[in-house]
Amino acid sequence: MTGMTGMTDVADLWSYLSTTPLIWLTATILAYLAADAAARRLGNPPLANPVLISVLLIAPVLWLTQTTYATYFEGAQFIHFLLGPATVALALPLWDNRDTIRQSVTPIISALLVGSVVAAGSAILLASLIGLPAEVILSLAPKSTTAPVALGVSEAVGGIPSLTAVLVILTGIIGAVTVTPLMTLLRIHDWRARGFAVGVAAHGIGTARAFQVNPIAGAYAGIGMALNALLTSLIVPVLVPWLM
Repeated sequence: MTGMTGMTDVADLWSYLSTTPLIWLTATILAYLAADAAARRLGNPPLANPVLISVLLIAPVLWLTQTTYATYFEGAQFIHFLLGPATVALALPLWDNRDTIRQSVTPIISALLVGSVVAAGSAILLASLIGLPAEVILSLAPKSTTAPVALGVSEAVGGIPSLTAVLVILTGIIGAVTVTPLMTLLRIHDWRARGFAVGVAAHGIGTARAFQVNPIAGAYAGIGMALNALLTSLIVPVLVPWLM
């Protein structure tokens, strides 16, 4: 009887804690810290991406406890709120590298234009060709930009912000995992080019990976992410009606 009473007490305690925002905020932070520690111990290989590992840790817990996304987000929204200031802070790498940027304006603008248009345009065209619903296509269009901007663009063009959030995370994880082996395979050794490419294509998650590999790549990834966020917010509303 004592054991059953103890089990009941634990179940009651979990039922209470699972409805409070603090537990999911704590779980998210602990999952990321554990994932980051694991990645460092393994030597930060591409597949040991902390965000990917965090998702693999949190998702089973949510499924086993039958916790809805809305309940989880009540806690995670505190971290989500910090994305806004983090986006504004993207101006720092731009300012710190202003002299280098000034000397490379033409290649930077060219790469940015091609990368932004291809990232959004290819997603819209491919999704349209395979017959995905319009709302999904609109949610997919801003997938390569940082989350706060992507959610705002998705809502503005008629997409589903929650779906866009998932697609943005998937894009970032795929970019972060594949960028190093892909750039090596293509024999691209300039850290500026490698970093800028991953920043444009895989936003914050890719930028975090770039900083792990090389500080110059990380700085240029931050530049690419910041500029792509600005350009994507301008071109997606234009590309959507034209390509669809």
